[in-house]
Formats: sequence, structure tokens, C-alpha cells
Amino acid sequence: MKNHLVHLRQSSQIIPFILPLLIVVMILFSPSLNAQKKLLVEAESFSNKGGWKVDQQYFDIMGSSYLLAHGMGEIVKEAKTQVSFPAKGKYHIWVRTKDWAPFPVGPGEFELKIGSNYKNTFGASGKTGWQWYSGGTIQIDEPEKVSISLNDLSGFAGRCDAIYFTSSKKDVPPNDLETMNPWRKKLLGLNNNPETKGKYDLVVIGGGMAGLCSAITASRSGLKVALIQNRPVLGGNNSSEIRVHLMGFIDRENDYAALGRIVRELDNGDPHNANIDGKKYGDKRKESVVNFEKNIDLFLNMHAYDVEMDEQKIKAVIARHISTNEELRFEGRFFVDCTGDGTIGYAAGADYRYGRESKAKTGESLARDTADTFCLGTSNMWHASKFEEASTFPKTPWALQFTDEYFLDGATSEWFWETGFNNFDALSQAEEIRDHNFRAVYGNWSYLKNNLKDKYSHYKLDWVGYIGGKRESRRLMGDYIFSEMDRNHTNPRQKDAFIPTTWSIDLHYPQDENSKHFNENAFLSKAVHKRAKPAHVPYRCLYSRNINNLFMAGRNISTTHVGFGSTRVMRTTGLMGEVVGYAASLAIQHNTDPRGVYEKHLEELKDILNGN
Repeated sequence: MKNHLVHLRQSSQIIPFILPLLIVVMILFSPSLNAQKKLLVEAESFSNKGGWKVDQQYFDIMGSSYLLAHGMGEIVKEAKTQVSFPAKGKYHIWVRTKDWAPFPVGPGEFELKIGSNYKNTFGASGKTGWQWYSGGTIQIDEPEKVSISLNDLSGFAGRCDAIYFTSSKKDVPPNDLETMNPWRKKLLGLNNNPETKGKYDLVVIGGGMAGLCSAITASRSGLKVALIQNRPVLGGNNSSEIRVHLMGFIDRENDYAALGRIVRELDNGDPHNANIDGKKYGDKRKESVVNFEKNIDLFLNMHAYDVEMDEQKIKAVIARHISTNEELRFEGRFFVDCTGDGTIGYAAGADYRYGRESKAKTGESLARDTADTFCLGTSNMWHASKFEEASTFPKTPWALQFTDEYFLDGATSEWFWETGFNNFDALSQAEEIRDHNFRAVYGNWSYLKNNLKDKYSHYKLDWVGYIGGKRESRRLMGDYIFSEMDRNHTNPRQKDAFIPTTWSIDLHYPQDENSKHFNENAFLSKAVHKRAKPAHVPYRCLYSRNINNLFMAGRNISTTHVGFGSTRVMRTTGLMGEVVGYAASLAIQHNTDPRGVYEKHLEELKDILNGN
């Protein structure tokens, strides 16, 4: 008993010395206390975006949207948000941005502020491409509601993708997409089972004229429709964001009384290109027509980028909100790709073509001797107005340089301000194409303001489109491929040729004088037309030949490059959408697929198009 008491007494004397050591060991080896602390802040998710714009155009290249300081030469209002860190402590800061026009450094500089004790500048590194840049460290003592702001310093298209905070110095964020995309999704808490928003008869991806007409026609035929659009407005190229007028004719050589009703309903007249009054393109009117349809669920600001497949059928598409990054899943019996780029068809494994085919492949007189990757370009429209007060515009050494020998004398753009062709890839270099258009617009405007002051001193840029009006990229292949021979009537008219295409074969090439001065940096185009009386696009061009439940409407339908020169204008693509909407209703009614509609129910489709 005595020995036992002595043992207890000795133990009690040792315990005060052991406890601190045990606590240290627990801290060092505790998984929860020692876990690396990290926080990813997506710039597009800032609660107050100020004057910065959400740019989602390059999501499929970057895996994300980003914020763009689109000031047209004037500083935009700061973007602000608040975040909560996982814990107190020191964090290493990484900022993903891009010096978009280095010369030797570009104009996109911005300042990042965190709390009251941190600020640093980014965006003018002199390096090319999207990269993560180290921003040093910050000590976070109050982890709740820490303020972050992005302050534009130039007014010329500064951009920020994301800000990453990590407690580990060795934790360098990945920059290659294959690694970064799953890394980003994990940090954002996105899993592989997004919420299913609904099960639809027809899921329409793309809210331009083709998508709108597909969705409305299907809805009025009794189908339950999801319309997914990756911008805040509808209309695509015919919206206030891009400002291209509708072209093509509805009634010339149109043999079907009901075909064209929806296009007429959505047609807002002809405000021409680059009209300073964006309301004239009818964004709200288009949206009100869609919202009136009880069978359409409209999802704006959702970018559909992935698919779930069931053998040769699409089971669902996955879309992510361009600001909040919320992901949704849309199941459907049928899908229609109206993205222009054939994004959903490509994700599903649909057969497609890109660029110009050879003469040997197509037999077309306008085809090239050898195939290449040449595509028609992208336009970013712009406009300047005259004001009572004079204004200045800075010199732009990073932009294209103009001289007394060559400059563009005018206060607005037109369709021929176009970049792409063989100098850029229309898909992987879409951002570079847009930025090259910026360099042309700002360089020329700087020349006019600083060298033709008598004429332009009171003019000011009041609109520059930062969303590109793209003409051509992928073309999804159907059971029929519309070609030059169909357009010029060398081929006999097909029995399913419903859609009048009244536009000439209109192919664009770099403009000669512009190319002489800028070589591979040419940004103006010329149009070469081959005219013929209206022809008709077959229904078989509007569904995929190898994905069994995929329709397409718009500029990505089944054509050759030459044939595409006639089918790409927006009243014509709207007619395609109407035919797709009716065909989808027949496929549902008869429990068949798009090809089955052609093989077994073509006469019924004709009757519907005739208003019967």
C-alpha cells in the first residue's frame, strides 16, 4: 500500500512536465490541426463585379470564366467581394492572370487588395499565356469576412481568372488543364453528381436564333424543353452584346406556309451592325417570348460543356453557371446543338469537319486543291459617337500601329473587321482572335484621336463588343452534307430539302491592302460571293449521322466549307431551328429518332410545315 502511494505521488510530480510535451506532439501529428489550409476564389464569383465583365467565351479552353476590365481606355469600377479563410495563419498567394498584349509589357495591369494590409499588381508581366503568378504571403488574423478587391489600372482589358491561398509554400497550383480542371472542381466543392434539374423531351443548347426557334417551336408542339444559354441575354450574334443584324430571306422560294413564323416573331427589324442603341436588337423582347412559353425552362448564364452517354445516345448534358460555378445536369430524350462551335456534338463524339475540304473530297469548283484549317473569322464590333466635350485617348504602343500611309478613317466598324482565317485556330485560339481585334480597334482609334484631332477630338468610343461574333468552326456531319452543288442546283433538289437558303455563297478572305501592311496580323476581310437563285437545305443536314438523338441547327450543321458560306446567316439558321423543333415533336410522337423521322415520317413533317 505504501509503495502504491509513493508511485502515485511520483507520477503526480511528473505529469506537469509531461502535459506540455503531449500537447505539442498532438499539435504536430493531429491531422485536423496540421492539415494544409487552402482557399480558391474564382474572380467571376465576386459578389460585386463593379465595372468588370464576366467573360465565359473561353470556358472550354480554360475550364472557367474570368473577369475582364473592359473599359475601352477608361478605368472601370473596382470588383469587390468578401471571403472567409479556413483558419488564422500565413497564406501564400497565387493569382491566375494573363498579359494579353506584351510589348514589352501589356496594358492589362490591375491591383489586388486583400484586407487593409495587402496590395500588389498583376497583369503586365511581359509573359504570354495564362499563368499563376506568386503574390507573396499574407498573415490572416481575422479569418471571417476578409475583403478582396480588383482595381483596374489601365482601362484596357485587364483580366483575372482566380486567386488561390495556401498555407504551404510548396503548394504551387497546376496550370495544365488536365490537372487544373479536377483540382479546381475539388476546391469549389463540385462533385461528379450535379443536381439533375429536370428530364426533358428536348434540351436545346445555345440561345441564338437557331436555338430560340428550336425551343419555341418544340414548346408549341407540346414538348417539355430546356433552353440553356451561356450569356445573360438571348439572341447570340443578334444580341446587344455582339450586334450583328439578321440576314437571309424567309419568303423567297419558301414552299411551306408555316415555316418562318417564329423567325418573323423574333425579328426586330434591321438595326444594322454595331448600332449604338443595343435595345434595337431586342434582347428583352426575345426573352419575353421565351418566358411566355409554359413548356420552356430557360437557363441563362449556364455553359453546357460535358455530356453523359448511353452508347450512341446522349443521356444528359452538364452545365456550369458562368458566375457562381453551380453545376446542373439536364436529362433529355433529344438534344439540339445550337452552340455554333458544335460543343455538345464534339463532347458526345459526333463526326465533324473543321476547315476547308479539298476539291478531290467534295468535287466543288470553289474548294481548295488541298485541305487546310482555314475558317472564316470573328468580328468584334465597335462604335464611337460625337460629344459636345472634347476627349483624349492614350497612345497604345502595345496595339497594332497605324501611320499616315495606312489607317481606317471612320467612327464605327462593319462586318469586315474580322480576324481568324489561317492565322489563328478558331477554337483553341479564340481569345487570341478577340484580343487581336482589340489591338486593331484600339490602335486605329489611338491614331485617329492623336493624329486627326480636327476631325475626331469630340468623338469617343462608347461601345466595343468584347464578345466575339464568330462565323465558323466545327461543322457536325449528318446523313447529308450540303455543298456547292446543292447551292448552285447542280445536284437535284432532295426530297427533304425544306429550308430556303437565299444568301449567296459568301466566303471571306484577308483583305489585300490590309494584308500588305499587316501580313499575318491582318484584321480586315473581303467577301467573295457566288450568286445563284435560292436553294434548299435538306432535313438530313440537321441531325448527327452517328449520335442517335442529336439534332443541330445554326452554323454548325452538316455542310462543306463552301456550302456553309450560304447557310450561316441568322434568318436561315432560325428556319433550321423551326424544322428541328417540329421534327423532335414527331420523333417523340412516334417513338423514333431523327433518322426515323426522315425514313418513315417525312410526309407528316411536310404537312406540319404546311400548317396542317
